[in-house]
Amino acid sequence: MKRHVFVCINQRPPTHPMGCCQSKGSIEVAQAITEAIGSNDELAADTAMAGATCLGPCTMGPTLVVYPEGVWYTGVKVEDVPELIEEHLKNGRPVERLRLRLPGNVGSDD
Repeated sequence: MKRHVFVCINQRPPTHPMGCCQSKGSIEVAQAITEAIGSNDELAADTAMAGATCLGPCTMGPTLVVYPEGVWYTGVKVEDVPELIEEHLKNGRPVERLRLRLPGNVGSDD
């Protein structure tokens, strides 16, 4: 495997103060990523996609992380998936506009 994509598909009660990625469309994002990977022979051979429980930044979800780079993305929508596939998974360039950037925290190069 060249890369592994983890998409938070965690679900919490609607009244939970942190919210959850699932209520923000993470299942659809995960499905779109799975379909995109499966429709490309090269990606299908070297990229895995898995659903994950809570990845942490719930209020900014849907959240996903791509390894081995350890690049975190938040606020990902289905319409962002083609860009993520093309730029990051195919060309190795993170999609900066979707990156999680918290100084001294996960997803940060700072």
